[in-house]
Amino acid sequence: MPKKAYLGQLSDIDMRLLRVFRAVVEAGGLSAAELELNIGRSTISRHLKDLEARLKTTLCYRGRGGFSLTVEGQTVYDATLYLFNALEQFRGTVNDMHQQMRGNISIALFDKVVTNPECKIDLALQAFDDIAPDVTLDVYVETLNGIEKGVMDGRFQVGVIPMHRASQSLKYFPLFDELVHLYCGYHHPMFSTPDITITDAQIFGEKYAGLGYHSPNMDTSNRLKMVRHATGYDQEAIAALILSGRYLGYLPDHYAEPFIKQGRIGLVGKGRFSYDCAFSAIVRRAPKPSQIVEAFLNCLVNAHAPNA
Repeated sequence: MPKKAYLGQLSDIDMRLLRVFRAVVEAGGLSAAELELNIGRSTISRHLKDLEARLKTTLCYRGRGGFSLTVEGQTVYDATLYLFNALEQFRGTVNDMHQQMRGNISIALFDKVVTNPECKIDLALQAFDDIAPDVTLDVYVETLNGIEKGVMDGRFQVGVIPMHRASQSLKYFPLFDELVHLYCGYHHPMFSTPDITITDAQIFGEKYAGLGYHSPNMDTSNRLKMVRHATGYDQEAIAALILSGRYLGYLPDHYAEPFIKQGRIGLVGKGRFSYDCAFSAIVRRAPKPSQIVEAFLNCLVNAHAPNA
């Protein structure tokens, strides 16, 4: 006996309800989504109830305990991203056919890249707006894993990440480099100790704070056999752990510079444990990028060309 279909053909109303649901999830709750959607909380709540009735399932918990997705809600959210990305690809294909630069592009950047003087994303955005003024942009800051996954599943069209391991599903375009040093906070005993007297064994014996996902940071600490005693999931978290004076940790030199000028952190090991991190733009191999994505990618690569 064939299974009963719980959802028939999607209507314009269904699409509106899904857009509301996506906005609520990405804002983290109904109140936070009011400004994004420009509608009141009671209306948002009614739309969510209508969507749940339409799908015959509970999508999220909302109330005094805060907002959270159910398992079914996460599944619907993931499917919603896939649906809207497919629609955007269709729009891009039709626009390509008519040589029109209209639509939307979602870009994901790795944490704290814009303070790197080698990063010229601002110039790429400027050049792109010159050639595609009618294209709207969504710019996100995500973890390395989040960017890779988002590009692969179509949530993002372009990502900018530190290189660590290549995926067969992605295409890579080299952009710029970043120098990363090992630091301690001003409360740490090593801060006021002459660096020449500090041995490698002493450094490796200190508590270490590292990023909690596969990255050049994790590759370097594993190679040096540095034991992670605290885990951060972005550069801000690592900086906070370093500033506590209890941990050593890695930060990009451009991001660490203000802390150094304030006398709040100091270099450890005279750069012996530093590493260079290469950044690349990524797009997925298939389907073929739209005209809009190709244009933005060209702006990004050209902005970082040696003679740019």
